[in-house]
Parts: sequence; C-alpha cells; structure tokens
Amino acid sequence: MVRIDGSQGEGGGQVLRTALALSLVTGTPFEMVNVRAGRAKPGLLRQHLTALKAAEAVGAAEVTGAELGSRQLSFHPRALTAGNYHFAVGTAGSATLVFQTVLPALLHAQGPSTLMLEGGTHNPAAPPFDFLEKAYLPLLRRMGPRVDVTLERPGFYPAGGGRFRVDIHPAKLQPLQLMERGRVLRTEAVAQVAAIPFDVAKRELETVAAVLKLRPDQQRPEELKRAFGPGNVLRVEVESEHVTEVFTGFGERGKRAEVVGEEVAAKVKRYLDAGVPVGEHLCDQLLLLCALAKGGSFRTLALDSHALTQRDTMAHFLDVKMDVHEVEHDVHEVTVRA
Repeated sequence: MVRIDGSQGEGGGQVLRTALALSLVTGTPFEMVNVRAGRAKPGLLRQHLTALKAAEAVGAAEVTGAELGSRQLSFHPRALTAGNYHFAVGTAGSATLVFQTVLPALLHAQGPSTLMLEGGTHNPAAPPFDFLEKAYLPLLRRMGPRVDVTLERPGFYPAGGGRFRVDIHPAKLQPLQLMERGRVLRTEAVAQVAAIPFDVAKRELETVAAVLKLRPDQQRPEELKRAFGPGNVLRVEVESEHVTEVFTGFGERGKRAEVVGEEVAAKVKRYLDAGVPVGEHLCDQLLLLCALAKGGSFRTLALDSHALTQRDTMAHFLDVKMDVHEVEHDVHEVTVRA
C-alpha cells in the first residue's frame, strides 16, 4: 500500500488525480492523507469526488473516504474494465479533469471505451475542452492510441451544464520526441461569450491583437447560444509544424476585458519568445504520458509547481527517471527514461 501526503507539492487535486490514474494502470493500492490541504477549501469537492467515483467504476475498486469534504481516503483497484461510462460532476466542477483521471487507465484496457462527461468544460484552473482537443490529444495520438472528443454543449463556470463525448481506442504508448516547434503556421484568437455583452469579446480581441500584432482575419468573436451562461473564455491557438498550443483566459465578474486580453497575450508572448514546442500546462500532461511510455523527451518552459508535483507523485507508482536540463533562460529540456 502506497502512502501519499496530499499536502506536498502544489497541495491540490492534481496529486489525487495522478495517484488515481497510476493506481489504476499499475494495480497498486494507495491511501492519501491531507487531501487538498493546500487549498482554501481542503478535502474533496464535487469534481474530485466525481473523479474518485469514476476511477472506482473503471477499476472495480474498493474505496474508503469517498464523501464530500473528506481529507483522507484509500483506493484499491481490482479489475480494469473497458466499457461505456457516464460521469456527471453535478456542478460547474471540471469534467475535463475527471476525463484526465480515467484516461490513462482506459488507454491500457483490453478494448475500446466510450465516456460521456457532464459538468464544466471551460473552467479556470483546469484544462478547457479546446486545449484537450487541439493541443493534448493530437500528441497522444502521435504516441499510438486514438482518442476522439466531441463537444455537445459547452459549460462555463459557475453554471456548468457542459457535455462532451470521448471515444478511446487503446494502443501501446510509444515514446514521444518533441524538441522543436518548427515554423508557426497559424495564430488565431477566439473570444466566446454566453449570456454576456458581445462587446466583451470584441474588447478582449482588440487587446490581444495589439500585443501580438494579429490581423483582423486572425480574430474571431463568437456568441454561444447553446451554452449555459453567463460565461466568457478567450483563447489563442498557435499552430506550428510539430505542435499546436492553446492559451486560455476567463472573464470574471469585476475583471475588465482588457485585463483578460493582456494576461492571455503575455502567456502567448512568453511561449513564442522562448521558442519551445511545449507550454507549461501541456508539460504536466506530457510528463505522465512519457512516464507511461517509459521514455520521451521535449523542450518546455521553466517547470512550475504542477510539473514538479507530477514528477513526485509518479515516483510512488512508476520506476522511471525524469531529468531536467536548463538549456537557456526559460528553456528546459525534459527527458523521461526507464
């Protein structure tokens, strides 16, 4: 039984999600104390409980501590099973994080699976659906498995109500080499609003365009009629020869549209200036995939607390090494090996 202190590293839900994913893949049981101790509301919130319940279903697991607010739990997987699953967060909590919890296991299952997930699809502090679709899953498909996603209805915080489908076709994960970004082929800024003034989208795009020097044809405002609102998300897609990156910002009550635009533009500019293929959020996801593939290397920005937490949590379940070498300022080379 692996014992994990959930207060270590970034002290949030990532420790739990990674532990659940790797417990399912390896069949290793674990217990965790101080769950989400580093957060203002520690313990299991709705989205974390849904992720735990999803992992329980996929792994036919024995679980203790599966209740809202729980700060201690144990998880003992028994049989990893492919199939058709439906998981609903029940609030605006992130459905994409529930997806990322069970995906690694279903990539190792004996047969295809289908997931239907409901909840938030575009949440602060979680990978939005567009990031999964355009940045993360194309790299996963390059490593062997085929995973396709379909957004049926977007769901913004705090209303939620989003829904998307995932079709998973497992295959052995192959190591990924991603050292060069290549030439930038396309840059596009998209501002989406649901049940808020359309002018917000226009102001966000004007701000991003001024910083990144985007042409009018590289800007797209959208008003979403089918989404549960109110909500606003601004994203910039940078498609290069070898990778696509997605940068996102969210409108909040009392936060000016220009500020949202400035923050997203700053993320994009840092990425472009560094010349790396992998941004800081994609780095977290690739670390886990490369560890499961027992090999891989890529260049990225300076590793943040989430990436370091990912490394430390993986060490409880997988016998792999992760080397990080600083090439130059804000450029790091990451190598994962068995």
